Amino acid sequence: MNEARFIYVTCESEEQARTIGRSLVEERLAACANILPGMESVYRWEGKIETGRETVLILKTTADLVPSLTARVKELHDYEVPCVVALIVDGGNPDYLSWISEQTTGPTPA
Repeated sequence: MNEARFIYVTCESEEQARTIGRSLVEERLAACANILPGMESVYRWEGKIETGRETVLILKTTADLVPSLTARVKELHDYEVPCVVALIVDGGNPDYLSWISEQTTGPTPA
C-alpha cells in the first residue's frame, strides 16, 4: 500500500477551494477534499506584512501522487506562489488509509 499524505493548501475563497478540490477528486489525484473556510493569514509578501481571509483545503492522497497533485494545484490556483505542503500520515485507521490508496489512481489516459 502506498503511504498516505495529507496536502495542506490555502485558497483565496471557498469557491476556489471547491473548484480545486473537486477537480483533484474527479482526476483521482485526491481521495477526498476538506474545505475549511474562515482562516485569517498574516504573512510577508514583497517586503510588506499582509493579512487576509483565506480558506484551507486539505487533500488526502498518496506519496507517489504528491508531485502530480502539486503541479495540478499550481495550474488551477490563482496565487503566484500557492501554499501546497505534503504532510506525512503516521498511522491511523488501516481501512481508511487503504481507501485513500484505492481512490487515488491518478488521471486515466484519454
